[in-house]
Amino acid sequence: MSTEQATIQESPIQLTEGAINEVKRLMNENGSGEKYLRVGVTGGGCAGFSYVLDFDEKQEDDKVYDFDGVNVIVKQLHEMYLQGTEIDYQDGLNDRGFVFNNPNADSTCGCGSSFSA
Repeated sequence: MSTEQATIQESPIQLTEGAINEVKRLMNENGSGEKYLRVGVTGGGCAGFSYVLDFDEKQEDDKVYDFDGVNVIVKQLHEMYLQGTEIDYQDGLNDRGFVFNNPNADSTCGCGSSFSA
């Protein structure tokens, strides 16, 4: 089994079609075609942890996952906080932006950008 196949099967996160399309649009718009989309967590926020979602270079301790041509990198240490998380993109009148649906979150803040586990 190739490494690429193994990483796709083991991915701790899922990106919806809307999220994939928006990431591709941003990569094309910003000229970020050679970079990866980093998904992770960091300490802070009103609930304890905040999500990380940004374009970045791959580092040695990153795992790479492919979602329909979008290369996502996740630090192995962050996977336990992200396991089962679905990332969606909403483009409505009231809600616009990336949304994290994390089944491991004990609580979330009102804006949805931080959580406790």
